[in-house]
Amino acid sequence: MPADEAVIGCTGRLLIGTRGSEGPGEVLVRVRGGSEAFLAWSEQPLAVGTTVLVIESRGARQVDVIEWTDPLDGGV
Repeated sequence: MPADEAVIGCTGRLLIGTRGSEGPGEVLVRVRGGSEAFLAWSEQPLAVGTTVLVIESRGARQVDVIEWTDPLDGGV
């Protein structure tokens, strides 16, 4: 299945934490005017509720993510 280019650069929140190389979690991504769920892979384990940035699409509703803090959020 081809990669989903529209999702790259979108942010989301983990519904199920990732386990690094041990396996994926699940992320709800804001994309195409709504929200869609994808399997989420990351290099390091990330906890449920973590805000993430999609950096790559693996196709078949699977994405690579990194932890993300919005620089415009004002969190100091």
